[in-house]
Formats: sequence, structure tokens, C-alpha cells
Amino acid sequence: MKIVIQRVSEASVVIDNKKVASIAKGLLVLLGIEDSDTTQDVNWLCRKIANLRIFSDKEGVMNASINDVNGDVILVSQFTLHASTKKGNRPSYIKAAKPDVAIPLYKNFIKTLQIELKKTIQTGVFGADMKVHLVNDGPVTILIDSKDKL
Repeated sequence: MKIVIQRVSEASVVIDNKKVASIAKGLLVLLGIEDSDTTQDVNWLCRKIANLRIFSDKEGVMNASINDVNGDVILVSQFTLHASTKKGNRPSYIKAAKPDVAIPLYKNFIKTLQIELKKTIQTGVFGADMKVHLVNDGPVTILIDSKDKL
């Protein structure tokens, strides 16, 4: 499971010209799921997101978590995080999980992250063509692969 975390001063998701998610200060999290991912990956990443200290504290040092600053989260599924570009110029998405595997893990991720954050998070729509708007704050962008946790 791969995620891209972007600290934002604002972010939104638009589908068919309709805004389906919108936050001010917080995190935009892009989530890529592969066939080998499990609930252990979900649990580990959700704990990591909730506790990652990437917001400024009172001294201006990145020492505060999303919970510490009472920020919001938008979670967006993005299978292209598993693109392989080793051969040729057309990315292969063979490692990306098919919907029958990905959707249950995506739903579990939403539920688990809400428990970790003790609040409702906003989401895009799985499989939809989405327009994601954001103002990256910092900029701060973090890449995490649950396969690299050991």
C-alpha cells in the first residue's frame, strides 16, 4: 500500500463539476492499493498518518500531528501510485489491486483512519474521474510505502 501525504492549506475534490469534498488546513492523502495489501497495512498507515508530526508547533518547528492541530483529511484512491515505468513509455498498472480487492481495503482504510483521528474524514469516489485541487502548504509532501515499514 502506497500513500502520498500532502500538507495543505486547502483542498477539494470535484466530480462532474460538483464539489464532493473540501477542507481547509489538513492533509490530502492519495492511496494506492495493491493485491498483496492487508488490514495490517491499513492499520499501520492510518496510525502513521494520525501521528506524523508535519505541522508547525508554537515555535514554528514541524512537531505537531494532524490531531494536534485539529486538521481535516481528504482521502482519494489513486491506483496510478502503483505504476511501473521500467519498460517502455506506457505505465503498467499490473500491481494495482482490482476493485474486488481494493474497494474493501479502501472502505476499511476510511473507517480505520476516522477511528485514529476521532473524526469523520472526507473522500473522493473510488474509481471516479476526479479533479483534485490543493494548495500544498510548505510545500510538504511525504511518500510512504507500507512494504518499507521494517
